[in-house]
Amino acid sequence: MNSDDADMTMPPAGAEISRPPVPTRDELLYRLRQQSLLGEFGRSALQTRDIRQILQHATELCAQGLDAPFAKVLEYIPDEKRLLIRASVGWHAGSIDHVSLGADLESPAGYAFHTGKIVISNHLQEETRFRTPQFLADHGIRRAINVLIARGGEGHLPFGVLEVDSADPGQFDPADANFLAGFAGLLGIAIERQQADAELQSALDYQAVLTREMSHRVKNSLASVVGLLRVQARNAHSEDVQIALKDAASRITTIAQVHDHLWRSKQIGLVDIADFAGELCHKLQETSPGHKLHCKFGNLMVSADKAIPLGLLINELVTNAAKHAYPDGSGDIHVTGEQRGGVLHVEVSDQGIGLPKDFDIDQPRASLGFKVIKSLLGQLDGHITVSSNQPKGAAVQLDVPLDLRS
Repeated sequence: MNSDDADMTMPPAGAEISRPPVPTRDELLYRLRQQSLLGEFGRSALQTRDIRQILQHATELCAQGLDAPFAKVLEYIPDEKRLLIRASVGWHAGSIDHVSLGADLESPAGYAFHTGKIVISNHLQEETRFRTPQFLADHGIRRAINVLIARGGEGHLPFGVLEVDSADPGQFDPADANFLAGFAGLLGIAIERQQADAELQSALDYQAVLTREMSHRVKNSLASVVGLLRVQARNAHSEDVQIALKDAASRITTIAQVHDHLWRSKQIGLVDIADFAGELCHKLQETSPGHKLHCKFGNLMVSADKAIPLGLLINELVTNAAKHAYPDGSGDIHVTGEQRGGVLHVEVSDQGIGLPKDFDIDQPRASLGFKVIKSLLGQLDGHITVSSNQPKGAAVQLDVPLDLRS
């Protein structure tokens, strides 16, 4: 096989082709530079997911490596059966995404695309096996080398062709072809990775839409339940039943708020505890108009699995303080939260009448609210401490382990 025209048919027997002298060069330095450029491209391709940037960088380095002024990446467009320029060096800027070449077997690039063979043509003006694309002829291109950009995955069409061209006299040889094939191989891997990332992101986006839709619907359904409970509370003849129904409605409202935050959150499945606690205190303030709630939480993303019981705990503790700390009037209730190492520390305190003298947190109690608190703490694997506040009142402290991986 003639190194001037790799994987091509030979010129007719006896034909004489006048060839300009080939300039001499330091072959070792030339090949070492090609290897260096391949390494540079491999490193840069791993550092970005921008496929446009990767394709453009490849054309620039290929042109350098082959001492050629022109290079381009051609993507095969199945619907048009054409090869569209996606990145280029030397060609006018308007050619990218606008100029396309034929992808049939009669063109060098088309032949490389369909056969997978490397095509070297050092004398395009004398070529009898392929037609010279008019786009190349208009730029006076004398020689070209084309290699296939394959794409992984069974049944996938190749991406396209990597081509380097020159209007200067000289020759591309098989070693140049191997250099270009190395670039095409790296490009194929980068393109496959980018497509896999795009498919994964599309799946994640779809999952996010489903999650938000589900949370939105759950929130609306819970709001309907809350409405029914409040109607029943207004119609109940027993004050105890009214209180129980209102408390149940308050607890369900807290759960609905978490789903509302899930629906609006940028991070699926996570809730900003500062934002959530602030809104929760605002809602509790509406149900306890005689008291003043002060809420201060540090920003921290927690999972919905923790946010729901945490919200219910805050709801119970604030409700208890509003009921029992100020039996003769109104007062302040403080709700704070901060991360302390691997623990979320929450405190609900008041300046009310304080704890009964015989109060013992470890003694069983019959009230539903206290049973709810114990149950929720069990879900969170949390710890509760109840103490007298200073100068008066009571303080309830919760320590809840955090999953720092989230």
